[in-house]
Amino acid sequence: MRSAGLSRGLLAVAAASLAIWSLAYRDFAWGGQSSLARLPWREAWVYGSALIILASSAGLCFPRTALPSVLTIGAYQAIGVAISIPPILSTPLGVDAWYPFCETLTPLLSAAILYATLRPQPRGSGTATAAAGAVRAAQILFGLTCVFYGYSHFVYAGYTASMVPPWLPNRLAFAYFTGLAHIAAGVGIIVGMLPRLAATLEAIMMTLFGLLVWVPSFFEHPRPRWATPPEQQWSELVVNVVLAASAWIVAISLARRPWSFASR
Repeated sequence: MRSAGLSRGLLAVAAASLAIWSLAYRDFAWGGQSSLARLPWREAWVYGSALIILASSAGLCFPRTALPSVLTIGAYQAIGVAISIPPILSTPLGVDAWYPFCETLTPLLSAAILYATLRPQPRGSGTATAAAGAVRAAQILFGLTCVFYGYSHFVYAGYTASMVPPWLPNRLAFAYFTGLAHIAAGVGIIVGMLPRLAATLEAIMMTLFGLLVWVPSFFEHPRPRWATPPEQQWSELVVNVVLAASAWIVAISLARRPWSFASR
């Protein structure tokens, strides 16, 4: 299927970007990884996992190796989700604690959706029904992460406004507007109200963040305060690529849903 091929390509780009960042900065690509600071042979684990993910991203390009590649990338992201849970248990109401969790959960959900799409499922079988339920659950969880991203725009409105391109008027208003857009898209996906349109607009918005915010920051002199040091700047760009690719995969998974309120 063409849609499955597109999703494979998107996940391959996202996974490869994570692997390349890890190799370049000799660190894991997950957030909230302080628990791994004293991991024995840490650098060997960093390089080894990055090379495995890089190989898996290449494996996604071939139908015969796509399924195990998705499982490998999903397992890598699941580890990232697991190590981001302790900070949440320590400060459950802290937005900073939830950010690494959501940023690793989002690509895990896209990998789960792609796995359910690629796995052979005879029509009308119990496996097909379970796969459809798993995809729907992943879509709902993705919607919840969108709501969180939107909420964070309000909590850190000043910081978000500082990232809005200076040629746009009323940057704080744009911070609030994009926050509301995240929340609206998430709610639409969760409750099934125009979910295809909601997911597509969310994917477009995340893509525009990269094109209008992160990429131009590399050409600004001096660089914005939020874009330093270079490791942080590249990390934010990679996260944006991963989140945008994940959003597009979710949107593709809703391709059979109508754009409007018309009956299915």
